[in-house]
Amino acid sequence: MMTERTASRIAENYDRFRQEVGTACARSGRVASDVKLVAVTKYAELAWVRALAALGVVDLGESRPQQLCERSEQLAGPQLVRWHLIGHLQRNKVRRVLPAVTLIHSVDSLRLIERIDAMSQELGLRPRVLLEVNLAGETAKHGFSAEALRAAWEQILDYQAVQVEGLMTMAPKVDRPDEARSVFRRLRELRDALADRAHGDVPLAELSMGMSGDFATAIEEGATLVRIGSRLFEGLPHGGDGV
Repeated sequence: MMTERTASRIAENYDRFRQEVGTACARSGRVASDVKLVAVTKYAELAWVRALAALGVVDLGESRPQQLCERSEQLAGPQLVRWHLIGHLQRNKVRRVLPAVTLIHSVDSLRLIERIDAMSQELGLRPRVLLEVNLAGETAKHGFSAEALRAAWEQILDYQAVQVEGLMTMAPKVDRPDEARSVFRRLRELRDALADRAHGDVPLAELSMGMSGDFATAIEEGATLVRIGSRLFEGLPHGGDGV
């Protein structure tokens, strides 16, 4: 059940986050409207998600396809909610996810993008996707290597239904946020290099990078989408997922 105190705490957390975004943008010569919040709701109670939506936070991220589909049904209604899949997507889950999702951040292989493209043509959809790049070199993380993505780029551009709108990465866990800066910078540089080889209708405008612990650094390096979970739910029971 949502209490007035809980709703107030969520609003305070959101206001504090917005202030930090503004500060990071000012340091890097950007404007706050350049950066979109994707609120990660993995461990959030449904009432908390509704409270965020009431504040105008309508871009919501889930890492599990099944929970994204379930919550998209639970929150269906007149209020616009845009769902982002930020976690690994198995090819056998593509059909169910496509109608529910606004943006898939985690396209991590040619086999997956081929499946998404084929299923999208069958369903008459034009899904927006980001290509996940593993710049940290960690075996536990999914994603193209930078070299593999460069080599596959021309093939990716040939797919008919999928709209590639940018890149996504997850920085390694480090002691200080600034230690992740080189990963964020490399993603921006890779995006710029691929954009130079893209068709005119593939601007690659989006960079999804930065989470609760390092989003300010990511913004300074060009992030347009930041994936924030625990920062929004601080002080709430069971809130936060480290994102």
